[in-house]
Amino acid sequence: MSDMYYTLNVAGLERQLPLCPISDDTMIAAFVIFGDTQLTMACARELNKLAPQHDVMITAESKGIPLICEMARLAGEKRYLLARKSPKLYMRDVFSTEVRSITTGHRQILCLDGKDAQYIKGKRVVIVDDVISTGESLAAIEELLGSIGGNVVGKDCVLAEGEAKDRTDIIYLEPLPLFFK
Repeated sequence: MSDMYYTLNVAGLERQLPLCPISDDTMIAAFVIFGDTQLTMACARELNKLAPQHDVMITAESKGIPLICEMARLAGEKRYLLARKSPKLYMRDVFSTEVRSITTGHRQILCLDGKDAQYIKGKRVVIVDDVISTGESLAAIEELLGSIGGNVVGKDCVLAEGEAKDRTDIIYLEPLPLFFK
């Protein structure tokens, strides 16, 4: 760590992550996969090697979208699902749950279209995310999947932040420390 950046090595690549305060005494290293196609492709390739057998993958809007898209493309999968942050006009028979994420700092909801809920029912599902920290978003997706009969067989992420690195129920490429002032 130097000049308020953390050097991350993941999937054979090095990135400088800016440190961002989330409280008076704690900072996180901001991992932003958006716009970095090289990082997205490398992480997707490595996560696919670790992913358990599954029928479909799902992520929460929004930072996991490029990752899950590339994972599905590389695996030859024709479809992945997205839990949206709010119901959209096209959605019917919406299933939803609440979540409080460390990066947003306020309550949100995650929604799934009724057709997607029917599609996922009884299927083996891998949850994909960029970073798992407190596990709140992950728990919300698990709750959503449980309410519609999806069978979670894997929880895959690029980085396990803070104490998440000690979890035995997730698959991740690298740990990401928290930083204290």
